[in-house]
Amino acid sequence: MTRFQLLFSTCLLVAVIPWGRTTAAELHERIDALLIQSDPHFVQHEAGLSSDSEFLRRVYLDFLGRIPTATEVQIFQQQTDIHKRVQTIDRLLRRPEHARHMQHVFDVTLMQRLPKKHVPVEQWQDYLYRSFQQNISWQQLTWDLLSATGAQAETRSAARFLLDRELKPELLTRAIGRVFLGRDLQCAQCHNHPTIEDYPQQHYYGLVSFFSRAYLFSDPKNKESSIGEKAEGTTKFTSVFTNEEATTFPRVLDLPVIADPPADKEPYLAKPDKNTRGIPKYSRLRQLPEAITRADNVAYRQNIANRLWYFMMGRGLVEPLDMFHEANAPTHPELLKLIADDLHQNQYDMRYFLKQLALTKAYQRSSLVKAAEEPAAPRYTAAQIKPLSAEQLAWSTMQATGLVQTTRQATLESFSAKKESDSSPVITDWISLELHLETIVNKKLQEHVNTFVTAFSQIDQPGEFNATANQALFLGNAPLISTWLLPADNNLTARLVAEPDSDKLAKELYLCVLSRLPSPEETEQVTRFLAEFSERTTTIQELVRALLCSAEFRFNH
Repeated sequence: MTRFQLLFSTCLLVAVIPWGRTTAAELHERIDALLIQSDPHFVQHEAGLSSDSEFLRRVYLDFLGRIPTATEVQIFQQQTDIHKRVQTIDRLLRRPEHARHMQHVFDVTLMQRLPKKHVPVEQWQDYLYRSFQQNISWQQLTWDLLSATGAQAETRSAARFLLDRELKPELLTRAIGRVFLGRDLQCAQCHNHPTIEDYPQQHYYGLVSFFSRAYLFSDPKNKESSIGEKAEGTTKFTSVFTNEEATTFPRVLDLPVIADPPADKEPYLAKPDKNTRGIPKYSRLRQLPEAITRADNVAYRQNIANRLWYFMMGRGLVEPLDMFHEANAPTHPELLKLIADDLHQNQYDMRYFLKQLALTKAYQRSSLVKAAEEPAAPRYTAAQIKPLSAEQLAWSTMQATGLVQTTRQATLESFSAKKESDSSPVITDWISLELHLETIVNKKLQEHVNTFVTAFSQIDQPGEFNATANQALFLGNAPLISTWLLPADNNLTARLVAEPDSDKLAKELYLCVLSRLPSPEETEQVTRFLAEFSERTTTIQELVRALLCSAEFRFNH
């Protein structure tokens, strides 16, 4: 084994000292206490703690976007340290795969898989990855996204949020309302919302007013689009129901309006013309991130707290996630206030917040509900079963079949055998090595991930899961997966074909695909199936595919 291989194999097993802010009663303890207090029948229905294998599979999927390897499962199960779950959470949150998974999650949240228009998708995704690798706060990310004009190279990636919606009011207002305020205001464009009293037309045009003076500017030299802005312009709107006309300054929901300063004799730093991007001395657009993130905008903190709660728990305290209003109150209002205020007080540190949620009993409970009893079980007495996202399904399938491990091993061997040169990356420790490997492996396998996204991207809708016939056919017959099931390079199929002991074969199969040991009945079924068919390789391939197509693999539970 080379020094690089030894370094790499060791780094995955290093226990990290628990980190994070501490208080007299940490957030996760207060969350569990509030849930118990929320219903007198909570304890009556409360499920037990999840098993080690159930917890490990869940936290790997939620934090790394893939299932654990068989080795990772076995090592975790053999550990006797009572703090091993805390240590695992800490370690996973520092892995580069965590930043990659959060990149996937927030790419969908922020852009809803919009095609490239002005900023390359790969450039945008790399920006998100680096942001989560550096643990950029949600507040800072908000500022970056809403202030970037695309005119500066260093912030052009972040400008995709605004640029690729081409400053269209109907697209930007809906996106800003949904993503940052938890309110889908599109039905308040032409009139007050017909069914939600909390969504008046002025809320819609209060947001429009921030960017109503902005426009797309095409640089005549490099043809790149960026955002220019004029120094004047009034936002007017008319209700199609009443024909009443009104004007508004920029405002966020019911917060105070942001009036323009007194007019300047020379209002421009750069006056707009066909060759010059307009830059006014006073920019309404620059007021947007500050207005959205101001401390008295409670909607901002509650929205992101609710979204992260949904991400971990599989259901929101408010659902749909973008329909906060008085008639759609949180299921647990005190809990939402607690987690939103705590996130705000901790500077919107998402990594800290996710750790606290992962430490709760609500997150770590088994998904097996108790026998039906009256009254109905309150929410969060058992873990919510949730479908894997397109990216989770892709990476978990590649992990189970052995493609991830063989690709990483080949990359590692190629890297360690390569002579150092001026162009070689500088690897000084195992963290640098892990970052380097993750980047290369992700690039090599991205095409496969894109194939899964094409087949399964409609799963992005929170709270909905409707499998299609085409998806079932993809999992059961896709040539891509069939290729991964061919025995090669010590992948799963190759190892199973080489294993003569059916009990050991069943153990390896279940650990690699379902992250748990098989039951005696399942081991017997594997043995019987192997004896029934003479073509061993084909039989083993069908066994692997059957587990990959199972509901147990398809869901996070």
